Amino acid sequence: MSNLAVAMSGGVDSSVAALLLRDGGHEVAGVTMCLGVAPAEGGGTKCCGPREIEDAQRVCRVLGIRHYVVDFAADLEEQVIRPFVAEYVRGRTPNPCVACNRAIKFGSLLRKALAWGFDGLATGHYAAIEHEGGLCRLKIPKDRRKDQTYFLHAIPRESLTNIFFPLAGYAKDEVRDIAKQAGLPVFDKPESQDICFMSTAGRGPFLRGRGAGIDPGEIVDREGRVLGRHRGIACYTIGQRGGLGLSSPAPLYVLAIDAPRNRLVVGGKTDLRADGLVADQVNRLVDSFPEEARAKIRYAHRAARCRISEEEGRVTIRFAEPQEAIAPGQSVVLYDGETVLGGGIIQEVLRGGG
Repeated sequence: MSNLAVAMSGGVDSSVAALLLRDGGHEVAGVTMCLGVAPAEGGGTKCCGPREIEDAQRVCRVLGIRHYVVDFAADLEEQVIRPFVAEYVRGRTPNPCVACNRAIKFGSLLRKALAWGFDGLATGHYAAIEHEGGLCRLKIPKDRRKDQTYFLHAIPRESLTNIFFPLAGYAKDEVRDIAKQAGLPVFDKPESQDICFMSTAGRGPFLRGRGAGIDPGEIVDREGRVLGRHRGIACYTIGQRGGLGLSSPAPLYVLAIDAPRNRLVVGGKTDLRADGLVADQVNRLVDSFPEEARAKIRYAHRAARCRISEEEGRVTIRFAEPQEAIAPGQSVVLYDGETVLGGGIIQEVLRGGG
């Protein structure tokens, strides 16, 4: 059996992951990251706040396992928060959870666990790793509603051999039942908010507090006609409909964010559709990408059939059917059936012949 560190956030998923491993005969210790995250406002929960550290400690006492707290606040600031702010200033839509998994959880924390002598790192993610013929493949878990492989696609391929996902074969309801039956004090704890370092005040106030200049500017149509004013480009995302403050016979959506000219380009719903995209910062979890696969352009998006071509570290993806609201800065993740092939960061949106 293995000697495993379990990344414990103080939530029910990571707590049950530790329980399952312990009951499976593994030697287990809980490790909680201190990320310098302020307590959630209004009684909400965050994945790495002070109260979550206390909850993880309580669970470890119930399980009778060791618990450690490690400080990765500087790593979060340097590798996640600063790039997050910089991307929004550029008019892009970054995904900090992808960056955190790559650089912090399965970067800094995994290296720390291995340096301490653990055989690997386990987490409460809903994902699976299949071992076959000396190879490891990232796979979709049993509970497709909770599938988190989109956020995990950027993990280095060589790290998969040291990563464990004990919840791969469980549904969320089953996990809560296991926690309740085991007497874990977090069995009914609500889900944590998505972005742990941002307050409920929202993205605009957060970015202003980080020194990002967010100035009002023009809202224009595709022909450049001025239709109104926006509150600052960082307050909007591609595909957004509400909050524009415009009167129009038909609904208007954000089609593009023009950061150099500090303006939003808006249009109708059909104008959101695009035939493809170009991505870089590509991470492959297989030897090479096939010519055809399925691609997700955001977490809640249904994977769509596409063709893939590669050149000089970039991938071009052409969809069988046009997709709506492709956003530069977001991740595109490729799938072949149940297997995650890898993915990259969207740089360009392709419409028509280009």
